[in-house]
Amino acid sequence: MKYKLEWMYKLKENGKILFSSEFISGEVAIQAGEELDKSGKVTDLLFYDEIGTSWTLKEVKKLNSEIEEDPHEVTLYFDGGFQKESNQAGLGAVIFFKQGKKKFRIRANEQFDELETNNEAEYAALYFALSLLEELGVHHLPCEIKGDSQVVLKQLEGEWPCYEEVLNNWLNRIEEKIKSLGIVAKYTAISRNDNKEADKLASQALEGKEIFAKTQLL
Repeated sequence: MKYKLEWMYKLKENGKILFSSEFISGEVAIQAGEELDKSGKVTDLLFYDEIGTSWTLKEVKKLNSEIEEDPHEVTLYFDGGFQKESNQAGLGAVIFFKQGKKKFRIRANEQFDELETNNEAEYAALYFALSLLEELGVHHLPCEIKGDSQVVLKQLEGEWPCYEEVLNNWLNRIEEKIKSLGIVAKYTAISRNDNKEADKLASQALEGKEIFAKTQLL
């Protein structure tokens, strides 16, 4: 988890000034909070998580110790491939996350039948990736979702309308999954070049190569 600190600094003339930090990791935030608290010149010290909830120093220390072994700081990449001749889709997902003090990456794919368009394959890929988060035990956390499908991301953000019933059904399923997991999603559009890993997994799924790999990163 990341936190933004806010505190009141006491001046010599009995005045106070409000200060705030950028979002920083839980470990650094706690260290900074403890040093500010020890200075004797700080009041009303609060920690705001990325969801907007406020915590005291004591509460953050307890929370951080509780979630240390749970997956957090999650970034998800997704991509869908589609073969019109067979109506088959390849779904690819790459998930980066922290658990304890270690960083991990999951690479996974799946073949999916009876779809109609490439856009539908993109939606199916994102739903597949969210299902992986559910299996990981990710819940009530911010999550950055990255993909090269402007259609999917803009429609999920509500910036672009969706007129197709089939895609609306996928939208509803994805939004329900996000809600059930308590995820606060940040959607980021990236280039196809920056989404190569998820794209390759989708292509491998279409070739019948099933992949699921969890790797600890250095």
